[in-house]
Amino acid sequence: MDPSSIATFWSVALLLILAPGADWAFTLGASLRGDAVAPVVGGLVTGYALMTVVVAAGVGALVAGSHGALALVTLLGGGYLVWLGVSTLRRPATAEVADRASRSDRSTFVRGIGVSGLNPKALLLFVALLPQFTDPAAPWPIPAQMAVLGVAFTLTCAAFYSALGSLARRVLHARPSAARAMSRVSGAGMIVIGSALVVGHLHP
Repeated sequence: MDPSSIATFWSVALLLILAPGADWAFTLGASLRGDAVAPVVGGLVTGYALMTVVVAAGVGALVAGSHGALALVTLLGGGYLVWLGVSTLRRPATAEVADRASRSDRSTFVRGIGVSGLNPKALLLFVALLPQFTDPAAPWPIPAQMAVLGVAFTLTCAAFYSALGSLARRVLHARPSAARAMSRVSGAGMIVIGSALVVGHLHP
């Protein structure tokens, strides 16, 4: 596989990761609640790793091509984000509360898998993007090439969201009012994104 293809894909992936979205909102909200950064990031990248496997195996294209299956993923993903957002708004984080009552690592990890693994836009993106950077003439099979690209994406996600979560905790830990406001913003962001997914599917 041509290293230049991996480098080009990585630059595109980085731009996509830098764009604020559901992953940003989840990372900020969980970090401000006091959840450990590692399970937050681990959940997100595990969801993307599973998505890579699904797309490389050809299942992603089948789901994207099936109106019913894509509708189910969209409704589940959108509804899940709305639920997370409402939960965050009901209990906005403060530094003091975060220190005393963070969620368990397992719960945070599972939530992260749900945020990325149930994201229909990410699935469609993977289905549309990964094949463009593969080479049918290369000695590696196409699924293996997609796996390499998926690994590049998940590793970049891990690095970026680790930095984002750590920065959020460090900067806002001593500012309870700012932490509470940012927590509410992240919750509202998840509600808006989740609602947009559902409404966009119901009214294309």
